[in-house]
Amino acid sequence: MSKLSVDHLLGVKFLKHDDINLIFDTADHFKKVINRPIKKVPSLRDITIANLFFENSTRTKLSFELAQKRLSADVINFSSGQSSLNKGETLIDTVNNILSMKVDMIVLRHPKAGAAKFLSNHVDAKIINAGDGAHEHPTQALLDSYSIREKFGEVKGKKVVIVGDILHSRVALSNIFALQTQGAEVMVCGPRTLIPKYIHKLGVKVESNLRNALEWCDVANMLRVQNERMDISYFPSTREYSLQYGITKDLLDSLNKEITIMHPGPINRGVEITSEVADSNQSIILNQVENGVAVRMAVIYLLASKI
Repeated sequence: MSKLSVDHLLGVKFLKHDDINLIFDTADHFKKVINRPIKKVPSLRDITIANLFFENSTRTKLSFELAQKRLSADVINFSSGQSSLNKGETLIDTVNNILSMKVDMIVLRHPKAGAAKFLSNHVDAKIINAGDGAHEHPTQALLDSYSIREKFGEVKGKKVVIVGDILHSRVALSNIFALQTQGAEVMVCGPRTLIPKYIHKLGVKVESNLRNALEWCDVANMLRVQNERMDISYFPSTREYSLQYGITKDLLDSLNKEITIMHPGPINRGVEITSEVADSNQSIILNQVENGVAVRMAVIYLLASKI
């Protein structure tokens, strides 16, 4: 069996093109598994995985947990809300206590950028980054690319615009790395206040007019505004944002071509996209959710093979 070139999944920027292809080929296999009447395989029945979520998350946590159970792993769920971290315990102390229970792999979500990398240097377990601050969210970007590949046959040569709050989004950065590694063209679109100053250094196009961006792209990946990460106001009002950067069915229908709509969730319906768009046949949002389980199964399986 081919192996990943990395020992942990800390960020997409550490993956080679061959790694992404291997993850996708493995996900193809697991997608068949999760569509069978019996959806489990005994691949990881000797592996124990701890889900450590120091930030609220419903969709990502559920997706990882389902992927782990489909692979027959033993799963421990840890949430910081009920933890000793509130009593002053450090991240390494918490993790070492969990590792003393003979845990093989850790899925970590943390509000601080670099937390997964930091942990990988200090503990003897495979680490999967499930989102670190506004830095990276590698499995989300992988499932997004996988969904594009499924829709179009390949990612290479596709034009993808990422619309919305690029400044605070870990999804945007991971997607840029993943798409460029596979040969796609990437544009970002949003209010100037929500586009990072360094973005040009990543080799992406920048567009402030949504219609121009949609006329250019094959795929629009719509991000929500990350209000919880904002300490100041970056635009006048939600209504104003929606008028300039929200996608409606009328806007889609007025384009000179049909484009594909994606969203990493959770959706603020009526802000970045209307319900009509989210539920339309141009949307592959529910495919992304299904593909998330298969891609996370692939990542977990491939990293477990290196234990």
